[in-house]
Amino acid sequence: MNILKIMTVAVFLLAMPLSQQAHARQDKQATQQIDRSQAAAKAQQQVKGRVLRVDQTRFAYRVKMLKKNGRVISVDVDKNTGRVQPVKEKD
Repeated sequence: MNILKIMTVAVFLLAMPLSQQAHARQDKQATQQIDRSQAAAKAQQQVKGRVLRVDQTRFAYRVKMLKKNGRVISVDVDKNTGRVQPVKEKD
C-alpha cells in the first residue's frame, strides 16, 4: 500500500511541470495580438482606401477608412486572429 502511495505522488510530481509548460504556452499564444499598424494593413487589404483612424476596443481594432468613392466605412479587425469583420458603411 505504501508503494502505491509513493508511486501516485511521484506521478503527480512528474506531471506537474508538463501541465505548467502547457499553460505557459497557451498564455503566450493568447497574448500574441496584432498591433494597430497590422490591423490597418489588414483592413486596407480588404477595403481599398485610405486609413483615417484606428481605435482600440476590447477584442478588436476599429479601422475607419475613406474609400475612393468618398464614402467613410468602419472595419473591425480581431486582435487575436487578425480576421477582418464585415464592413459597416456610413451614410
